[in-house]
Amino acid sequence: MNEGISLYELNKRVKQCLEGGFPRYYWVRAEVSAIKANYSGHCYIDLIDKEDSESDIRAKGHAVIWSSSWRVLRPYFFNSTGSELCAGMQILIKAQVQFSELYGLSLIVYDIDPSYSVGEAEVRRREVIRRLKEEGMFEMNTSLELPPLPRRFAVISSETAAGYRDFMRHLHENEYGFRFYTRLYTSPMQGGGAPEGMVQALEQIVSDVESGGERFDAVLILRGGGSVTDLACFDDYDLCLNVAQFPLPVMVAVGHDQDYHICDMVACVSVKTPTALADYILEVFIAEQAMLSSIASRLALALNNKFSAAEAGLKGLQQRLENGIWRRFSTQSGRLDLLEQRVRKGDPANLMESGYCVAECGGKRVVSVEQTAPGDPLRLILKDGQVDCRVERVLEKNVE
Repeated sequence: MNEGISLYELNKRVKQCLEGGFPRYYWVRAEVSAIKANYSGHCYIDLIDKEDSESDIRAKGHAVIWSSSWRVLRPYFFNSTGSELCAGMQILIKAQVQFSELYGLSLIVYDIDPSYSVGEAEVRRREVIRRLKEEGMFEMNTSLELPPLPRRFAVISSETAAGYRDFMRHLHENEYGFRFYTRLYTSPMQGGGAPEGMVQALEQIVSDVESGGERFDAVLILRGGGSVTDLACFDDYDLCLNVAQFPLPVMVAVGHDQDYHICDMVACVSVKTPTALADYILEVFIAEQAMLSSIASRLALALNNKFSAAEAGLKGLQQRLENGIWRRFSTQSGRLDLLEQRVRKGDPANLMESGYCVAECGGKRVVSVEQTAPGDPLRLILKDGQVDCRVERVLEKNVE
């Protein structure tokens, strides 16, 4: 009777064959289908392998990262890629084949290559970002403020670059008539020598400003579109460090809409293209002009309202003066009428019309008997003539 062998014996032989046949470490490519770290600190990963451009799974596997390795590999991968290991991610792991009689085949992971997941250039890029942040340089230039109306610019670019020519034409030939001063500091804008050339241009700008020969409101770095390789220089550590700590605001316009480089991150202002940067500068002046026009309109309206109010006030004052003068004239006219009536009543001619007469003695008007004596010549003036006579006797009023 054939009793066979136990499952344990079979798995033990398989273990010996596998581990004997795969004694080395292997770099294995796979996709993460599931990942879990348990309470003990170990990380368990389910792996799958698919055909290119196919959804059919052609292989499955299981991997383990022991807690002692996971404590190191997890922060390393995150700092390098900016992401945690997760389902759907393509990974390249350094692993050793292990077979357990109880759990079966597993891959014991000792290392992960983050560049496989995000690309080597992205790993280097993230390292530059991390370094600048740790050194406290990342936000230095972004904290600077542009002057309210920037007019004078140092431009770092290539004189033959289409982006530079587009920028100059758009800025200097603007339809609003705004005037700007630009000075070009030439530099290669792609290739291995580009970062050093741009750093030298930045140093020359500082030298010109410190010597008193130039005054700039900002520095512009201009470069049109290009391939990923052409624009990789704008992620260079030395260039980004110089931009980040530059004493003047730096405005960067590099590449097309899909490009975003570390130079963009550390600069005071970043836009997508040189023409867009020219528009950005012009918009500052257009907004200022619109604000001034609005202020002028409001001021004119306020002055017009003020003048209207003053004119109305003057008209009111004039009317009040006219009314006051007319009332005063009327009052004085009434008084004059009364005075005239009194004068008329006291006029001797009027009195004589009523039968009265005026007496004169020696050419003087006689108003009292004390002015006369018996024998004095006396002239009586009547309404229709005069009478000459002589005083015979004087009788006082109170004499009885």
